[in-house]
Amino acid sequence: MSNFDFEPAKWVPFRDKAVLERVRRLTGKSLTEHPNPDFNIRICKNPGNFKFAHLFSKIQESDREDKRFLAILGNPGVSRYGALADIINYFRIDCRNFYPFTMDEWADQDGNIAPLSYKAGFSHSFMKYFINKIDPDLRPPEKNVYYPTNDNINDYTKLIEDIGEGGADTIYSGPGWAGHIAFIDPCPELIEGYREGGEYIIKDINDPYFEQPAQILSLHPLTIVQNSLHGVFGQSGDIANVPPKAATIGPRDVVNARERLESHGGFGNDFSSWQRMISKLITHGPVTPYVPGSILQLLETTVLLSENIAAPVECMETVAY
Repeated sequence: MSNFDFEPAKWVPFRDKAVLERVRRLTGKSLTEHPNPDFNIRICKNPGNFKFAHLFSKIQESDREDKRFLAILGNPGVSRYGALADIINYFRIDCRNFYPFTMDEWADQDGNIAPLSYKAGFSHSFMKYFINKIDPDLRPPEKNVYYPTNDNINDYTKLIEDIGEGGADTIYSGPGWAGHIAFIDPCPELIEGYREGGEYIIKDINDPYFEQPAQILSLHPLTIVQNSLHGVFGQSGDIANVPPKAATIGPRDVVNARERLESHGGFGNDFSSWQRMISKLITHGPVTPYVPGSILQLLETTVLLSENIAAPVECMETVAY
């Protein structure tokens, strides 16, 4: 046993050492077991492909049964969104009843949301690589497609609730390094009495945390660092090039959705992953705003874990970055 002990850095959102040590060891069958029977955890080869196949089936169903399908969607996901558009075109699926709402978008230091022309923007990517790739006679009408803007952010949750008759039909999500859903980060705007590494346990969905709608938030440093590794920012750790704020759906939009599908898949089929540890906290740590994705444990949710994400977190002495 090591005799070297220390406290996590103060800016780390969740710092309970006993919980952290417990979840690090989780793997295999122990990861799929949960006290909430409606919180369904599955381990599969490629969670991202599963998620997009599910989305296609729902769009196809909305055409076949002529019924509305409102989905809250994450992005960018250029390769999968492009493939989804190709499949829609191939099978001639009419998207007239499809209402996509993107879950977030960048904002500057003053809270101005990035315009559609911003090349690193989520809305730019979503429109260019998905909506506009669908054949004009099949793509959803312009009035059906929503993304956060300066004009609609204060009413974004209301739009979802009004069009979706109470909420989204399905929300498709994935974890961030700081544990976020969309850009619902562990940040002062969302946590009353916020303090770094603080404690705040959510017992049920009646907690005031779930009342918060879409809004503009300051991003946690980990979220900025994570996104500096994304292709739109050069995959170069260029942290000064990542906007400091973002528009995002709120916890209210998550709890109001009638179906939740979360995927933890890692990137590039590489074992190295910033998602592995936060995935374990989201699925098996306490429910707390300091790990925002943990709120899914209180809700009927399907969480898909890749085999790499399901591996234990352990010291690998001979492996570098």
